[in-house]
Amino acid sequence: MTSPDYLQAGAALVAVLLLLWGGAQLLQRRGLVARPDARLRVAEACALDARRRLVLFRCDGREGLLLTGPMGDQFLGWLPERAP
Repeated sequence: MTSPDYLQAGAALVAVLLLLWGGAQLLQRRGLVARPDARLRVAEACALDARRRLVLFRCDGREGLLLTGPMGDQFLGWLPERAP
C-alpha cells in the first residue's frame, strides 16, 4: 500500500467511527437507549389487542402496571416487592 492508500483507509475509518458515534447520540436523545442512571424505564410491554397495551415499568426500584388504550391510560397499581 502506498501513502495515499493509508490516508484514504484512515479517513474512511474516522468517517465510520463518527457515524457510529452520531448514531449512538441520536438513539440516546430519542430515548431508545436506556441511560444507566435513568430512574424511570419500561421493563416490558404486551399488546392485549389491537388497541390496548399493558406496560410494566420500573421507577426507583419499584414496578408498576399501566394499561394504555384509545379511551385513555389507567395506572393499575404498584406490584408487591419480590422476596430475595
